[in-house]
Amino acid sequence: MILAGPDETAAAGAALAAVLRPGDVVALSGDLGAGKTTFARGLLHALGFQGEVPSPSFPIVIPYAPPELAIPLWHVDLYRIEDPEELLELGLDEARADSVVLIEWPERMGRLLWPDALRLTIAPHGTDARRLTWEAPAPWEGRWPVR
Repeated sequence: MILAGPDETAAAGAALAAVLRPGDVVALSGDLGAGKTTFARGLLHALGFQGEVPSPSFPIVIPYAPPELAIPLWHVDLYRIEDPEELLELGLDEARADSVVLIEWPERMGRLLWPDALRLTIAPHGTDARRLTWEAPAPWEGRWPVR
């Protein structure tokens, strides 16, 4: 899918928000500046968040919950994680029980990334455009891509 610019990248995130359920994991890959946080902002705003959406690069995890969002969501940025074993301290397994887990830099999880995660990759495509590709396992059939 080609996204013509930041607005379309945010709109793709908003489209995904419409089909999310607690327990879902969205793994969002791409190089620095690819548009991962823009996609996440679109998703969070579509779920009802009114404020500025910061990148969780420094805190690693930013949890959101009703009433600020329609459903609980953990926004996770693993850029600074060097060893997948560090992830055990974050409580991501527990978060899945009742929240969506949106992960930037999921490749840092290695084998710990859940096989049922929706894997999205954003890559530059020309000057301002992005190419969004995905791997959608069985739990995502009929939900992604949004039609």
